Amino acid sequence: MTRGVLRKVLPRTLLARNIALLIVLVMLSQICSIVVLLHYVQRPRVERAAGVFATYVTTLDNLLAATPVASRTALTARLDARVQLPPEATEDPSPSLLRAYRNYQRRVFLESLRKYLPADMPAQWQTKGAQRLWIRMHAPAASNGAAPAVPYWIALPIPGDAQGNGLEAAIILSLGLGVLAALAGYAIQLHLNEPLRELTQAARRVSAGETPAPLPTDGPAEIAAVGCAFNQMTQALQEAEATRALMLAGISHDIRTPLTKLRLSMAMAMPEGGDSSFVVAAESYLDQIETILQQFMDYAGSGEREEAQAGDLNALIERLAGDFAGLGHEFELSLGTLPAVPYRPISMMRLLMNLMQNAIVYGGSGLAVRTWATHDAVTVAVGDRGKGLSAEELEKLKAPFQRGRNARAHSGGTGLGLSIVERIARLHGGGLQFHPREGGGLEVWVVLPVKAAR
Repeated sequence: MTRGVLRKVLPRTLLARNIALLIVLVMLSQICSIVVLLHYVQRPRVERAAGVFATYVTTLDNLLAATPVASRTALTARLDARVQLPPEATEDPSPSLLRAYRNYQRRVFLESLRKYLPADMPAQWQTKGAQRLWIRMHAPAASNGAAPAVPYWIALPIPGDAQGNGLEAAIILSLGLGVLAALAGYAIQLHLNEPLRELTQAARRVSAGETPAPLPTDGPAEIAAVGCAFNQMTQALQEAEATRALMLAGISHDIRTPLTKLRLSMAMAMPEGGDSSFVVAAESYLDQIETILQQFMDYAGSGEREEAQAGDLNALIERLAGDFAGLGHEFELSLGTLPAVPYRPISMMRLLMNLMQNAIVYGGSGLAVRTWATHDAVTVAVGDRGKGLSAEELEKLKAPFQRGRNARAHSGGTGLGLSIVERIARLHGGGLQFHPREGGGLEVWVVLPVKAAR
C-alpha cells in the first residue's frame, strides 16, 4: 500500500527525484535553522528586552507618582497622556504571511512584558500608523480630600530588539540562499545526468543495429565504469555479430552447395523414359529443405544493418499485390493516403510477403490489404475470410518455432513466419496486432510509427 502511494507521488525520472529530494532537504535545513534561531536566540533576546522595558516603565510610573501635582500635569501633557486609548491603538494587526515574523515577535514581547508589569498596568501595541507602545499608568494618589484621579495612557517608543527588522531581512536572505542552493543542485544534477543520457542514446542505437561511438570514460569514477562496461559490451556484440554473419554465410553456402549437387545427380542418374515420380518427390523435399533453410536465414538476419529509407508503402504493397495476382491470388486493395515512412526496403518486403503468403495459405478467400494513417503512425492491415486460428491463438505464435493447429496440413514450415514479421516490425519501432475482421475472418495489423526507423 505504502509503496503504491510512493510510486504515484514520486516523480518518474531520477533527475526529478533528486531535485525534489534536494529541495526538500534544503527547505528542512532552512526551517530547522529558523526555528532554532527564533527559539534559542531571538526569543530570549526579546524576553530580556521586555524585562528591561518593564523596569523602565515601572520606574517612570513611580517617578510620575512622586512628582508634585503641578509638575506632573505639565509632564503628562508632554507625554501625550490620554484617558482613553486612541482608536488606531485598539486594532489588532491583520494576519499576513509577509508579516508573520513581526506578528510573532510582537506577541512574544507583549506576553513577556505583561509578566513583568503589574496586572493593573496593561500594554497595547499600536501597529496602525506610527509604531508605539501604550501603557496605562497608575492614577496619582488623591491629596487634600480631592477626588481620586483617573488612570491615564502614555505612548512610549518600542525598543529596537522588539521590532526585529534585521532578523527579518536575515530570514529572507536565508530563504534566498536555500533557493540558490536548490538551483545549484539542479545544475549539478543535470551535469551528472548527461552521461546517462548519452548512455541511453547509445543503447538505443545498439538496439537498432547501429554501431555507436565509444562512450567517454573521463568523468566520475562510477560513470566512467559504466561507460567502460558499455564499450566492452558493444565491442563484444560487434564481434558476435561478425561471427554470426560468417556462420550464416558458411551455412548458406555449405548446405545449398550439396543440395544443388544432389538435384543434379538425381537428374543425371534417372534413366531416360524411367519413372520420374521419385525424382519429383525428392525435388519437393529438397524445396522444403531450402524453404526451411531460408526461413532460418531470414530469422537470423532480419535486416538490422539495412539502411532505412523514406518511401511509399502503398507503392510497395501494389507491387507485391501485382506479383501475387500473376500467381492467381487477387488481393483487394483499399489504400489510404500515407506520409513518407522510413523503412528498410528488403525487410519490409519480407514482412509484407510473409503476411500475404500466410493469408493465402491459411485464409484462402477474401484476401485484402488496407492502409491508413493517424497523426503519429501508419497501419497496414492484411485480411482474409478464413476460419482458422483466433486472434488470441495467433498472439502465441509470435514466439519462434510455434505452429498452430491449422499448420499440420501444410508442410515446409518452421514456425518462424510470424516471428520474422514481429521482429521486423519491432526493428521499425512498431508492433504486430491481430483483430477479428468485420464480416468474418481475421486481420493482421502492422503499426509503424512515422519517425521510428533510423
